[in-house]
Amino acid sequence: MRRRRKIKDAKQRLLGEISLFSACSKRDLSRIASLVDEIDVPAGRVLTRQGEPGRECFVVVEGKAKATMRGKRSVSFGPGSFFGEMSLLDGGPRSATVTAETDMHLLVLGTGNFANLLDDVPAVARKVMRGMAERLREAEPGELAH
Repeated sequence: MRRRRKIKDAKQRLLGEISLFSACSKRDLSRIASLVDEIDVPAGRVLTRQGEPGRECFVVVEGKAKATMRGKRSVSFGPGSFFGEMSLLDGGPRSATVTAETDMHLLVLGTGNFANLLDDVPAVARKVMRGMAERLREAEPGELAH
């Protein structure tokens, strides 16, 4: 029982450190932590494929992944990084292919659990939108300042 609580606290802490959920309260983070799945994937596994519909968001706990767009490397993800968040909102096509470069331990939040979260705790939607806006500003400095 104590180990389970320690794991949940670690998930909650990690989720609170990423910009997507950084505006969420401890109570919100606890709810989110209860909805994410933990998975281990081997090096070389394709996690998302550009152009295919997305149904989940990933948070990197351990390991590294690389993203490619139209076959060209664009960014790397390490512990504390996240990707696939746009799919939580619209389930649209992935903007990049993400492949595990090393063995990885990930937290995964699917669209169904995300929808349940927003139904149960509507205030989380505003907080997540704030986190996404922050991430967009970081990705396109100067261009989205208007």
